[in-house]
Amino acid sequence: QVQLVESGGGSVQAGGSLGLSCAASGNTNNMKYIGWFRQAPGKERERVAIIYTSSGSTYWADSVKGRFAMSLNNAKDAIGLHMNSLKPEDTATYYCAAAYEGSWRMTASDFPYWGQGTQVTVSS
Repeated sequence: QVQLVESGGGSVQAGGSLGLSCAASGNTNNMKYIGWFRQAPGKERERVAIIYTSSGSTYWADSVKGRFAMSLNNAKDAIGLHMNSLKPEDTATYYCAAAYEGSWRMTASDFPYWGQGTQVTVSS
């Protein structure tokens, strides 16, 4: 099993930047897919980015492509989400998630391990 704890959320004005961190512990070596998701009030949890840890290949949601970046250290215990050019529609609770198996088609329901989430609020 793996435990995930997010940090770094906060409030920022549109156009600003914010960095989120996810600390992983437990059986991190076998995490094959790590994802960042977000959920706004009244909306479904959506994929932001999913990284395949073996190769570093990353899927990006169209809504954040080119604005967000993801980092992962070799120990797979520190996952970052670096958000630039933030927009009000990026306002949500952000979660990191991990899975020991899966595919690029994975959605939130396919990830068994989750952090508690961290709030990001972008004001116009």
